[in-house]
Amino acid sequence: MMRSFGDVYRNKRILITGHTGFKGSWLSTWLLELGAEVNGFSLDVPTNPSNFEVLGLKKRLKHITGDVRNLKQLEKAFDRVKPEIVFHLAAQAITRQSYEDPQATLFTNAGGTVNVLECIRRSGSVSAAVFITSDKCYQNVEWIWGYRENDRLGGDDPYSASKACAEITCQSYIKSFFQKRNSPRVSTARAGNVIGGGDWAIDRIIPDCLRAFSKKKKLEIRSPSSTRPWQHVLEPLSGYLWLGTNLYKNNKIVSGESFNFGPQNIESWTVKDLITEFVKRWGHGKWSASVKKSSDKKEATLLKLNCDKALARLKWQAILSFSDTVRFTADWYKAYSESED
Repeated sequence: MMRSFGDVYRNKRILITGHTGFKGSWLSTWLLELGAEVNGFSLDVPTNPSNFEVLGLKKRLKHITGDVRNLKQLEKAFDRVKPEIVFHLAAQAITRQSYEDPQATLFTNAGGTVNVLECIRRSGSVSAAVFITSDKCYQNVEWIWGYRENDRLGGDDPYSASKACAEITCQSYIKSFFQKRNSPRVSTARAGNVIGGGDWAIDRIIPDCLRAFSKKKKLEIRSPSSTRPWQHVLEPLSGYLWLGTNLYKNNKIVSGESFNFGPQNIESWTVKDLITEFVKRWGHGKWSASVKKSSDKKEATLLKLNCDKALARLKWQAILSFSDTVRFTADWYKAYSESED
């Protein structure tokens, strides 16, 4: 594992925003295994149970409680940590929640990005930074091929708009402030939908399955025909780490660029496919398409990513099949459930 990233992260001071979340906690764990000095800046753990707590991370890293919307709190964290590499993951990550509180979503996802960029701009310690946004940053026109990094950004819902704003803001800072020879090297990462052990968030399919199946209830699904670029959580994390490695080593064809991280282009699976495969791996569970006329705001039904750029410039591609992705996820939750009994 150390050899994979060339020892880049060993003994490096790393700052991860959103380290208490699903992806943030797994990224923290991976970096600890790589020998990094991991520091996290985040609000309290977002779920109960929490992957952050299951992995025992509070005792293994330096935890700073704070809100990315608060610039002064962030500045204190940067002054304290003096990070060499930054991974910005902190976000309000649920689309439906963005309709309930659009202001908080935009202030967190767009405003928080501005604050982290500003701290990096003022910092004299940061060499590389990876900003994680989302595949929802693209203006979704429901076409059948995958979005490329140079496709139009946009968003009809507040969550998607906030991620498009974050991307535009990053490019603005890169072109305005990070062009000098010794400037921090910054790139953005746009990942598809992730699944994996340790996710208990509300309004995500696998956690919703687990909550329903554990109570022997039938799960109602809003949009079983919708497709998403499903991938195991460790797949995009490997991409973030490899992107950070290339930035730190000053790979000029990577710095300032945006990259998609998702399954291979031949992979296209619906919500129905995901639930059916998970039920098979879990061993039991019932679900049905919702017959209620939904008053929810519309979400895109078709979304694919083209990851050719990551393959060409980073030599990165997803390797897990859809079946293995779901199997690994179900097996993790089974092991967790057995340990709790």
